Amino acid sequence: MTQEELIAKIEIALDEIRPFLQSDGGDISLLGVDDGKTVRVQLQGACVGCSVNQMTLKSGVEMTIKKHAPQIENVINVEG
Repeated sequence: MTQEELIAKIEIALDEIRPFLQSDGGDISLLGVDDGKTVRVQLQGACVGCSVNQMTLKSGVEMTIKKHAPQIENVINVEG
């Protein structure tokens, strides 16, 4: 899978989870993919100060991305 194909799959995954984040006043954007294994995202809006954002990142965002792109090993939030 090319880098472009991988990014497209990750964007599909983020589009799948985005409505849940937006319903709570948050959002997420893809910053990049490192070595085809680590996805860098940035939580936005209400997600930034949310006390459960790490749980959201791991059980929601990471799980959804891995469903679409199983080669991804982890997802990290880069704080703005």
